[in-house]
Amino acid sequence: MSAPSSEVPGPAGSSGLPVRLLHDRVLVRVGSGEGERRSTGGILIPATATMGRRLVWAEVVAVGPNARAIETGDSVLFDAEDKPEVELHGSTYVMLRERDISAIAAARVSEGATGLYL
Repeated sequence: MSAPSSEVPGPAGSSGLPVRLLHDRVLVRVGSGEGERRSTGGILIPATATMGRRLVWAEVVAVGPNARAIETGDSVLFDAEDKPEVELHGSTYVMLRERDISAIAAARVSEGATGLYL
């Protein structure tokens, strides 16, 4: 399955030139995730509480031409620590390689399928 390459709007001041991702790069938008949260048991966790190393869910906004298992619009799980961020038109995104992604959540993923990288 070959994912088509995606283009995203270019940075401010670039006359609206589109940006095309190369190789197996994946551009994701991480949800705000800031503020207070509630555990499944109902305990309020303040925004100032520090969590251990956690994986993060994000939405894929663009993929490079060599990304094989990921498509735009998928939700992906990855380790956000030490991943480069980029700002485009005032929005912050995270740049990943396909191998940095631990899991995919998408309607097309079948029940018994395994991931690309285990």
